[in-house]
Amino acid sequence: MKRILSVVGMLGLALFAAFVPEAFAAEEGLGDLAKLGLGIGSGLGIGIASGVGGMGQGRAVAAALSGIARNPGASAKILTPMIIGLALIESLVIYALAIAFLLQAKI
Repeated sequence: MKRILSVVGMLGLALFAAFVPEAFAAEEGLGDLAKLGLGIGSGLGIGIASGVGGMGQGRAVAAALSGIARNPGASAKILTPMIIGLALIESLVIYALAIAFLLQAKI
């Protein structure tokens, strides 16, 4: 339960940091606090995305290897969906990287 609360707290902090620039933006341009929020938000966003993506990929590979170890004859049927799943997980991390670059461009 503590782990779930800490993950929810970190996600809440990341969401707060992502919306800080909109709340404190100046009329002429971005203020110093907004730039700080953009920097922290983009850094936290890509950090969380890469960490969670790495954990997801690790669990997927572990489950696939466990299945192959139990039934070596099914390795061809397990390997292809695993690789497709890993590519989809990695694409989500790349989307987070693109969003982080867009946020950094606003600074």
